[in-house]
Amino acid sequence: MNMTVVNKGITIGRIQVTGVSSSSVLMVGDTEVITLTSVFDTPPESLIIGPFVPLAPER
Repeated sequence: MNMTVVNKGITIGRIQVTGVSSSSVLMVGDTEVITLTSVFDTPPESLIIGPFVPLAPER
């Protein structure tokens, strides 16, 4: 497979982001490095880590 890439100028007039999903990225132009970050805004005392509780009784 032969592939030819021609990089040309790009002009962005305006970007409006109205929402962000749990996993999203917005890239404009060339991207050499993407750094992943995470923000957890729930207080630690409200996080429950333990045995799973079934949502419906087994039959």
